[in-house]
Amino acid sequence: MGSRVAVMEGRGLAVGYRGKQGKVVHRDLNFRLYSGELTCLLGANGAGKSTLLRTLSALQPPLGGELELLGRPVGSYSLKERSRLIGVVLTDKTQTGGLTVYELVALGRQPHTGFFGRLDAHDKDMIDYALQAAGISHKSDVYVAQLSDGERQKAMIARALVQECPLVLLDEPTAFLDVVSRIEIMALLRRLAVEENKAVLLSTHDVEQALVLSDRLWLLAGTCGLECGVTEDLILANRIDSLFKGQQNVRFDLMHGGFSPTVEGKKRICLEASDEVLRHWAQNALNRHGYFCLDSEQAAGLNLPFLDVQSSRQLLLVVGGAEFVCSSFENLFEVLAINSD
Repeated sequence: MGSRVAVMEGRGLAVGYRGKQGKVVHRDLNFRLYSGELTCLLGANGAGKSTLLRTLSALQPPLGGELELLGRPVGSYSLKERSRLIGVVLTDKTQTGGLTVYELVALGRQPHTGFFGRLDAHDKDMIDYALQAAGISHKSDVYVAQLSDGERQKAMIARALVQECPLVLLDEPTAFLDVVSRIEIMALLRRLAVEENKAVLLSTHDVEQALVLSDRLWLLAGTCGLECGVTEDLILANRIDSLFKGQQNVRFDLMHGGFSPTVEGKKRICLEASDEVLRHWAQNALNRHGYFCLDSEQAAGLNLPFLDVQSSRQLLLVVGGAEFVCSSFENLFEVLAINSD
């Protein structure tokens, strides 16, 4: 991955807003976006993700530093040239409900058509291809207003794809979607990056999917600026926690790749399980009920309740020398409630 030529590169970039109420949101940002890779931009609300994306898409000017697209300053391109190089899908609601999906996607060909916007055979082939690649061709004659949120996002991605751009930028493309639609959209973007050899950058709060599917992460935090790297390098360097630095009640679960509340259980229990899946969910349940879990080595010499989870229907609990075989977690917590100090 490191030997690929960067589609976009920023050096010492400053982003923010000009004017009397101008404000620098971030400065000294350094990064590269590579073709054939999906990059996810992660950060808390208000971290400046949308501001950065709008700057990269040339919708607002940088406040300093250098921003290059294919080796040239972004500002040196004409609007038409940029529209052939950068596809943008923003969260802004566009008034396209009166268009069919085909008509919406066809708008993406405008940078390539003549003054009158007439579509030739190649344009139509590209539209058909983009509809199929985005998995929305079966809705081509349906009005955008009749689509689900997930289908509308696929149509917007198809419109960006039909521009034949080497770079695609998306701002929260999975926001407000159900879990299946979020996975479909993320998998689609990953596939397009690899199969179409595009550089795809998207902002998202869907950390779990980002960690599974993205080649690189951009971590944007108010105090740390922008940190970029291959996904696993940042995870194993414990850098994901920097996203919510200062939030004492939130922690990143390195084993399972998600954020969860910090456990502050005052009760302790020794937990053993026949496999990692059972241990994870048993610990999840015990944490919720105020128990801090230790393994046998940590609990050695301590007079603690002991739980051995053989299956979801066979849980052996030992409290004060008495043994209880529980048939479910509901049964377990009934027994614990009766036998707790």
